Amino acid sequence: MKLKTRLIIAFLTVILIPILLTATMACLFGKYQMSAIEKTYEITGMTTENLSNSVTVLSRLTEKFYHELSQMVEDNPAKMEDATFLEEFNQKLTKKKAYLLVRKGSMLIYVGTDMEEAESVIAGLPGYGDSEMEPENGLYLGGDAQALVKQVDFLYPDEKKGSAFVVMNVRGVIPEVERLYMEMLIGIIVVLILTAAVLILWIYRGVMGPLGKMQIAAQKIKEGNLDFELEAEAEDELGELCRSLEDMRQRLQDNAEEKIRFDKENKELISNISHDLKTPVTAIKGYAEGIMDGVADTPEKMERYIRTIYNKASEMDTLINELTLYTKIDTNRIPYNFNTLSVDAYFADCAEDLSLELESRGVEFGYFNYVDADVKIIADAEQVKRVVHNIVNNSMKYMDKPKGKINLRVKDVGDFVQIELEDNGRGIAAKDLPNIFDRFYRTDASRNSSKGGSGIGLSIVKKIIEEHGGKIWATSREETGTTMYFVLRKYQEVPMYE
Repeated sequence: MKLKTRLIIAFLTVILIPILLTATMACLFGKYQMSAIEKTYEITGMTTENLSNSVTVLSRLTEKFYHELSQMVEDNPAKMEDATFLEEFNQKLTKKKAYLLVRKGSMLIYVGTDMEEAESVIAGLPGYGDSEMEPENGLYLGGDAQALVKQVDFLYPDEKKGSAFVVMNVRGVIPEVERLYMEMLIGIIVVLILTAAVLILWIYRGVMGPLGKMQIAAQKIKEGNLDFELEAEAEDELGELCRSLEDMRQRLQDNAEEKIRFDKENKELISNISHDLKTPVTAIKGYAEGIMDGVADTPEKMERYIRTIYNKASEMDTLINELTLYTKIDTNRIPYNFNTLSVDAYFADCAEDLSLELESRGVEFGYFNYVDADVKIIADAEQVKRVVHNIVNNSMKYMDKPKGKINLRVKDVGDFVQIELEDNGRGIAAKDLPNIFDRFYRTDASRNSSKGGSGIGLSIVKKIIEEHGGKIWATSREETGTTMYFVLRKYQEVPMYE
């Protein structure tokens, strides 16, 4: 889930869930408290509107007693002077959080509560006949009184005017309504806490979890430890960041491994160069000392010594040129000169050069061309010739038969031209065959100096062929011989349509 989506959901959750849960709790608590109020105070028809208005609830509480009082003064007004009756009636009102006041003429003859509490109410009582009200209504006294008053006017038996008042203090709220408010407040707090806790846990797992992993990964990278894997658990921005960090770690690890491999190869190269140069240098020094000491005391010996010195110097020159070429190829500093070449003519020239060279070295050479005369390739003539000569020279190094033989075959294989160079040398062991194109790899672990070379000849061949968009491989049987194959893509003219 995208981080933007996660934040939108979190925002909506913070807004909507508390509202929905609070409304649900208010509805459930309201119904429960309305039921409790109806049962406790013996009133009916409670609604949410009544519950939200404490004055209305208080008015409903005394509605029944208001009716009883009205009926009693109509049937027997004399009871309004009976202290026992008034006390009993006031006890009933007390249970409903109300009390009774009775006035005869201008004098209060009964007060159902403390005078200190009733003083402010008494001061605001309406006169006889000043308040005409329905049972569900009442007169609200503000100021210090803060009371709801229901008035019943009547005449005493002696024709004096009287008024009875049912008084409720509206400063307080009935316990059930108070509990409702308190429960709703607690409920809202609990909902907000739970919502915040769930969101924090969700955000922590979705955000802090990946961040923590990335922090650990960054610390490991800082310490140089790249041997681990950082897995992305989500498809959001943090997941993409994890994958980017993992890609960076992988590249750093690859670079580190490549550097280690490069350093190892450099050390091996130095060792190879030292070993391969030591033999001809030692020979040159030995023969030069022989000349200086007068050992070559005949013209024939002198010519043989000088010829040997020349051959060893040529070996050194070949080795240095090979290393220089490899360095240029490895750093992509060789300027290839690609041209369209006729396969028939080009490899016929190569075969002629090889024939003369191998004949002088006592090796039989065979050339077989199975390609039509009009087939062409795009290649660098000099570099492809270098490939052929490197392979042939490699074959010559390991030729162990009294009568050596090398065959060059050129075949048409669809979109490619395939070149095969076969020898009857000692062959290559199956365990060595996959590695012969690796740089500095030599199958002769003893490094027989008579074979010469730096172990990079075939790696140069592979590099050149790959730069031509081709491929090279080999097959071999020990004591039988080796065949090298490489392919080059044909040149095909694309017809132009007008």
